[in-house]
Amino acid sequence: MARQNKESIKNDTPVFYRFRNSVSSSADHSLFVRKANSSFTPLLVYVDDVLLAGNDSNEILRVKNFLDNKFKIKNLEPACYFLGLELSRSFKGIAVNQRKYCLELLQDGGLLAAKPATTPFDPSQKMQRIQGEPSQDATSYKRLIGRLLYLTTTRPDIAFSVQQLNQYVVNPMQSHHITTLRILRYLKCSTGKRLLFPANNNTHVSAFADADWACCLDTRRSITGFCIFIGSALVSWKLKKQSTVSRSSTEAEYRSLASLTYELQ
Repeated sequence: MARQNKESIKNDTPVFYRFRNSVSSSADHSLFVRKANSSFTPLLVYVDDVLLAGNDSNEILRVKNFLDNKFKIKNLEPACYFLGLELSRSFKGIAVNQRKYCLELLQDGGLLAAKPATTPFDPSQKMQRIQGEPSQDATSYKRLIGRLLYLTTTRPDIAFSVQQLNQYVVNPMQSHHITTLRILRYLKCSTGKRLLFPANNNTHVSAFADADWACCLDTRRSITGFCIFIGSALVSWKLKKQSTVSRSSTEAEYRSLASLTYELQ
């Protein structure tokens, strides 16, 4: 991990596009990848923070020297904390979690001493746009949903709940706010949950898709959900309301499969 001088970045940003014959990722333009023979070196940039990885220590050292000559970077290796993500390495592999971020959410919400919930969402509960009284603190609700959205970076177990509640940030009801607090109570008993990327993993790709047909009571649209694994490592997942109304559960399932196929491609 490295941190760069901001003024240098402002003056010399185009240099990143010449990062030792690297290629900018089409999925994320702040990710640069360089392949040379058997070496693989990815470099991720966020404002003045850089995360550098690879399977060739000599190449990593050359990249650091190259960046230092251009930007005067500060080397903070090894990477253990990056943008709220806690990274830990062991013989089993690399684990990523947001435990500290979870605890900050609970502390800000005043729920550190609250009774934990076993699930993030009541499966029998159906959310609607107009449901009871308006929230007394809409700004707090919007801020909390935004922070929970970032938490789904490593917590797919709350992705469905957050997706449901994110629909009502424009005009939240008090019942929506109460449901959001249930997610926080669930996080209280699972702050250390993590994603593990095994050291000895195969490259077999497996993917799963599902659809919740007409589950939105306001629009009667279905929810698409999918997840993708490389070996046993979860690398991609998504939950999103479908753009059109499906007239049957079969149609909803096909739309979900189409979204999954697009992500795989």
